[in-house]
Amino acid sequence: MSTPELHWFKSSYSDSSNGNDCVEVAVEVPTIHIRDSKNPTGPRLTLAPESWSAFLPYASGSPLI
Repeated sequence: MSTPELHWFKSSYSDSSNGNDCVEVAVEVPTIHIRDSKNPTGPRLTLAPESWSAFLPYASGSPLI
């Protein structure tokens, strides 16, 4: 059985003066996959949607509500 290829996109929360320094995200229900664009074959995080939602304010530097 083969694993379907993930469709990666640059996160809108990834903002840097260097366009190569970004986080890429792939959504495959029911998980969110995260990787470093500089190392696409390297380690990845896999999160539940609730964990991703909780992580976003921290990653963006927004105050937690």
